Amino acid sequence: MTEAQRHSAILELLQQKRYITVNSLIEAYDISPATARRDINKLNDSKKLRKVRNGAEAITQEKAVWSPFNINHVSNHDEKVRIAQAAASLIAPGESAVINCGSTAFLLGQELCGQDVQVITNFFPLANYLIEEEHDGVVIIGGQYNKTQSITLAPQDEVSSLYAGHWMFTSGKGLTADGLYKMDMLTAMAEQKMLDHVGKLVVLTDSSKVGQRAGMLFCHATKIHTLITGKDANPEVITQLKDTGINVMLV
Repeated sequence: MTEAQRHSAILELLQQKRYITVNSLIEAYDISPATARRDINKLNDSKKLRKVRNGAEAITQEKAVWSPFNINHVSNHDEKVRIAQAAASLIAPGESAVINCGSTAFLLGQELCGQDVQVITNFFPLANYLIEEEHDGVVIIGGQYNKTQSITLAPQDEVSSLYAGHWMFTSGKGLTADGLYKMDMLTAMAEQKMLDHVGKLVVLTDSSKVGQRAGMLFCHATKIHTLITGKDANPEVITQLKDTGINVMLV
């Protein structure tokens, strides 16, 4: 992981925890105490966090929210585009794909728009985009709209069995040899209901997430068919994931 990727990951972690210690950074990113303190000092100097005794705390500020209108400014945009393009190449004409929420998911939807692929999603921005672009074969998973995540969540367990896809594409906040981690429990539980009704699970994650543990374990590595991530991903974790039988694509 490069310094820039590590800084991005630290700031994301701070958005969730609001406070981190030097020791937690050493453990999370396998770095020396000197490197952890240097990272904190640099981010403090650039006013991206506030340095405190033995750690750092988040600075309250307006969160940069991406949308279909500013997708080009999302973090790690170029890498996420490559990931989306590689994901799109897996799907054959006439197949169906369950696509969950997130910026990479939206980029994948853009790649598939206009192709002979049925898109099944509960991600409202993606569904709206595909409909506006007159994409044939959009299936919107029903349920109550969750404004925070811009998705629909269905309370009934039976709903998930109504939707089946050849592929399911998802992402998370962390990925280790144990499996994929997600931060939002409601979103994760809704997606877990569909795992038994899809053909192959593909994880799309930028390289800064590989090697991180964050939130709840969404699924074990043995459930993952393919991982698509950047070439800068932690090589040790990549080797461990390959050893479990996962098809890894580095882009």
